[in-house]
Amino acid sequence: MASSTSLQHFAPPARTSPRRESARRRLTVTAAVIPATEAATAGVAEERLEPRVEEREGGYWVLKEKYREGINPQEKVKLAKEPMSLVLEDGIRELAAKSMEEIDATKVHKDDIDVRLKWLGLFHRRKHQYGRFMMRLKLPNGVTTSEQTRYLASVVEGYGEDGCADVTTRQNWQIRGVTLPDVPAIMQGLGRVGLTSLQSGMDNVRNPVGNPLAGIDPHEIVDTRPYTNLLSAFVTANSRGNPAVTNLPRKWNVCVVGSHDLYEHPHINDLAYMPAMKDGRFGFNLLVGGFFSPKRCAEAVPLDAWVPSDDVIPVCKAILEAYRDLGTRGNRQKTRMMWLIDELGIEAFRSEVERRMPQELLERASAEELVQKEWERRDYLGVHPQKQPGLSFVGLHIPVGRVQASDMFELARLADEYGSGELRLTVEQNVIIPNVDDARVEALLDEPLLKERFSPEPPLLMKGLVACTGNQFCGQAIIETKARAMQVTEEVEKRVSLGRAVRMHWTGCPNTCGQVQVADIGFMGCMTRDAEGKVCEGADIYLGGRIGSDSHLGDLHKKAVPCKDLVPVVVDILVEHFGAVRREREEDEEEEQLGGN
Repeated sequence: MASSTSLQHFAPPARTSPRRESARRRLTVTAAVIPATEAATAGVAEERLEPRVEEREGGYWVLKEKYREGINPQEKVKLAKEPMSLVLEDGIRELAAKSMEEIDATKVHKDDIDVRLKWLGLFHRRKHQYGRFMMRLKLPNGVTTSEQTRYLASVVEGYGEDGCADVTTRQNWQIRGVTLPDVPAIMQGLGRVGLTSLQSGMDNVRNPVGNPLAGIDPHEIVDTRPYTNLLSAFVTANSRGNPAVTNLPRKWNVCVVGSHDLYEHPHINDLAYMPAMKDGRFGFNLLVGGFFSPKRCAEAVPLDAWVPSDDVIPVCKAILEAYRDLGTRGNRQKTRMMWLIDELGIEAFRSEVERRMPQELLERASAEELVQKEWERRDYLGVHPQKQPGLSFVGLHIPVGRVQASDMFELARLADEYGSGELRLTVEQNVIIPNVDDARVEALLDEPLLKERFSPEPPLLMKGLVACTGNQFCGQAIIETKARAMQVTEEVEKRVSLGRAVRMHWTGCPNTCGQVQVADIGFMGCMTRDAEGKVCEGADIYLGGRIGSDSHLGDLHKKAVPCKDLVPVVVDILVEHFGAVRREREEDEEEEQLGGN
């Protein structure tokens, strides 16, 4: 388990240090140590390694004056007013007391609600729900309680038809319909049940993802919950707000892998901890740089580094500081961490991470990886035995992740009545009820919610269906996704028979929040023209994404297919690439029968 000392804040050391050399000499295995900084950064100009930010009063980190030319609009908003002041200086109360008319009358306050509030996890739906916000929670490892779920349900319920919630592709909740005057009270309520929404949007570390079966999986490698909890506590300074890591060049994703199944999707995270042994010690090899964006998608690459489990936080801090200090802040499409890695080279980036470690040392990667590469990924939906004798977990399919307040109240009740008052959220937008007594499984399966809404045994095409918010609420989405994903899938199921599940992901725009590149079949929203030349909603189709030990990002298969024409196209893809068999339509069968008579 990670050490409590991991939460300490370590200041980045000076570029040259006698302590580093003496520490090197004390090591008995010199091969495990990175070459000297000078060698590792050969070819990188010294001035390029100068930090571009500096610490100011209040612990805020600010872009230096000489690096402000050509910065993007979001950086200008951060410079005009520190976003974290809304929480650290209680600015949210003053803002929440203003009317929307007052707010829109000044640029600074308009930027507050449209940009800066994202540091508090609040996203104004100006385009589709003016005056209402989506609130994104931090939920490390996707673990939540019935008490927390009931509280969130009560908030959603208060907004009537404007309120709903989503399970996200980062294992957490998003609630919708929130109005600004209610925010201070909602945030206080979150604190009372042990939740926070801080630092869940914009240029921050997003929700730490872990194994949704952590602690209950008979085949798990390590329980990821202690590590994801530590990461979240560090990033948010125990839900108080941590300005040391809130001025990143762009968003930053992290996961801790605890399963052979790689439920955590490490290849698409900026930092992924991969379990590995070294000299009899348990720790993690590190992957860095995975991301999606409209202009580029990249899989994470090895940092050639291993850390003992006690150094999960120090190495996270060191990587974040290297990115914060050195990342560029111009074109937003080129500011994710992989762009910095590409610019410096992996060895120079590694060296910058190493010198920010407490002892300025970073061991090389271990060859003793614990994830089995030939592992067949298991399905967590349905009923499965836990490592604890006499207990099972039950995975429920939540169609495209959308829930209403009544659903959340029921999920909380079921968690209390049949389990231990706990729910687990997954990156595929589903929910797991753990710790169900085997003697009570059948009674749980007979509950109306499972019979009518959230099936443990959904149809093969439905079980792998994922969809982003779409243009119902999101101003960036080009097309509607959730309802359309359901409609297309239901229609396709009528036309083909499948022998295995096929994962289909929908995303409303090139930001690919629906992660279409990891799907067997992905649909990315666009505008196109139909057969009559009329402008209509469409989708670019991606094919061949894989998850697990043989992970691979999918490739563009077909561009700009009108949404109304998708069903026959998907049917053809399933038949040609996934072994589906066409069903005879009822009307065709009837015609054949009539003809035979």
